[in-house]
Amino acid sequence: MAVIREFDLDVQGRERDQPEAIGGRIVPLVFSGEKFLQLNSYGSEKRVHLGARSQNIRLSREAFLQLMEAGKAHFGLED
Repeated sequence: MAVIREFDLDVQGRERDQPEAIGGRIVPLVFSGEKFLQLNSYGSEKRVHLGARSQNIRLSREAFLQLMEAGKAHFGLED
């Protein structure tokens, strides 16, 4: 698992479609007074251990705000 405190905007280069949708959960957390949002993914139906977490990413407040701004710009959303 990783804690992200800051994002850098990047271009992937070799994009490919990901047709299979997987399960995900948002988990609000607080450690020593600092709030985080953790994103958990649960893998495909072909996974050996169904229902087990696949990947976790924990966002600080600053990283979450950066992600919101990047999402608004990318999807053409206004404040």
